[in-house]
Amino acid sequence: MKLPSLFIVLFVLLAPLLAAAQQPEVKFIADTLVVQAEGSYESDPDLAIMTFDISSQEKELKEAYTKATQSMRSVVAVAEHNGLGKDAIQTGVLTVTPFYEGDRKKRARAYRVQGHVVLRVQDFSKVGPIMDDSVQDGIADFRSLTYELSNEEAAKQKAVADAMHRAAGRATVALEQTKQKLGPARSVSLEVRNLIGIAQIQSLPYDVYAYESGDRSRDSGGLFSLGTAKKVAPPPPPPPPVQPGKITITASVQCVFQIEK
Repeated sequence: MKLPSLFIVLFVLLAPLLAAAQQPEVKFIADTLVVQAEGSYESDPDLAIMTFDISSQEKELKEAYTKATQSMRSVVAVAEHNGLGKDAIQTGVLTVTPFYEGDRKKRARAYRVQGHVVLRVQDFSKVGPIMDDSVQDGIADFRSLTYELSNEEAAKQKAVADAMHRAAGRATVALEQTKQKLGPARSVSLEVRNLIGIAQIQSLPYDVYAYESGDRSRDSGGLFSLGTAKKVAPPPPPPPPVQPGKITITASVQCVFQIEK
């Protein structure tokens, strides 16, 4: 099929216009200056977050739940003895996991009750005593210790202020070279990055059993038979650092400044 010559001419003339319409429009803002800058804020941590795991496994649910509850109360008592208020103590919900002998329709042969306690400690001299008293005699298992800032939002605002100060300073110096003056910011893009330098120590999870006899058979649930094993005392938690490291927050800004005429 032969196309008319007029149609071919029109297609050739309109092709550049069609291609331009498909491309994204680029907008240029006159009399503006785009500046990027980073700011930061560094501070010593003033809050320690301590996490303890509670776990109890027995043949009877009531006994397992009672032991787990007693362990949780013991950790809370240690925290209160070291001066922590109720708002600094968070106790998680105790969860129950039954274990069956192959058939879930039968009565569970054992129950495990687990939970956790989170403490917010502002006096770092109390971290060591709380840790030692909470893990003694298997009351609880130490999980982690993290140092943070109690007022993180205020620290982020200071990092943003530093970034804006740097951006405005760079824009002012740049325009001074062309004898121009810096006007107000027409738009600002902001990104605050995560905390850097959070000190944290964490214990390794364990579920170790020592055997009183040579029987190491497992049941269908993958657990060692009750009565032939006893839980080994957990390894001592690592000592807390003498002085936790500083925490740094960074902020990045991209500003579009108006150039005054």
